[in-house]
Amino acid sequence: MDRLDDMLAFIKVVDTKSFTAAADRLNLSKSVVSRRIGELENRLGARLLNRTTRKLSLTEVGQAYYERCTRILADLEEAEQAVADLHAAPRGRLRVNAPVSFGVMHLAPAVAEFLERYPSIEIDMDLNDRYVDLVDEGYDLAIRIGRLRDSSLIARRLAPARTVLCASPAYLLAHGTPRTPEDLANHRCLIYTNIPTPDVWPFQVGGETRNVRVSGPLRGNNGDLLREAAIAGIGIVLSPTFLCGDALASGRLLSFLAEHVPSEASVNAVYPQNRHLSPKVRVFVDFLVERFGPRPYWDCALLETLQPDGIEVVGAGHVLPPP
Repeated sequence: MDRLDDMLAFIKVVDTKSFTAAADRLNLSKSVVSRRIGELENRLGARLLNRTTRKLSLTEVGQAYYERCTRILADLEEAEQAVADLHAAPRGRLRVNAPVSFGVMHLAPAVAEFLERYPSIEIDMDLNDRYVDLVDEGYDLAIRIGRLRDSSLIARRLAPARTVLCASPAYLLAHGTPRTPEDLANHRCLIYTNIPTPDVWPFQVGGETRNVRVSGPLRGNNGDLLREAAIAGIGIVLSPTFLCGDALASGRLLSFLAEHVPSEASVNAVYPQNRHLSPKVRVFVDFLVERFGPRPYWDCALLETLQPDGIEVVGAGHVLPPP
């Protein structure tokens, strides 16, 4: 403790450029502060301050020591604050950004349960599909889906974001079921435009990525729109399962070529890289991990279709039409 007290006295003297002002800040006498600095220099065997009758300045050694002392005391304060936060009741306003469709379908019911569990937290939810800057725009965290860009943000995986190719039974009956990714070039595809290359769909074939150029009668920047169009039999959609899970479970949509659809994406909570995570953010992220998890409820129908013998059964007990 004596060493920490000496460090603190040294930092205050440097910051205020005065023994008298430092003593006032520390509620100590000037002589006590002066003695601590002297003892500190004797223990280190080096002069830290140049003293004249008019001003104080740091020596080269003093500058290096000041920077290290500042970090040490900041880390100590951070550790104490982190412990205090763990015991503090989460409270305050939580600003969250999320994609529109995922927010309406999955965050809305989750938030209702969360607010019952944590009544001292208020949520300010902003739903849009643009890429927001969390720090500049003042968000505590955002929900982002897909493969994350490199950034200074901290990310925590909430759930897998599986993607499927699917179409209505009526469409597949009328046009046939694609048996290879290349077959999609001859089908009516429904194209999501809020991505860099909407007309090119990537697939995994033989351990390699193969891009297939697609076209079709409908393009749109909203996944709900394209899902409903697929249910209506207009064409084939490449859709995340958090959007089409219910339609797969009911048999309104059937999936195919599952072994070729990439599945590296995930649903993530991202937040700024602060020195410590605030209780309100921590409990919200923990809650979403608990609610969604590695086998999210929207994937139940899809996971049930993948049989050990390799036969893909789709929807509510439906089998893909024969070639």
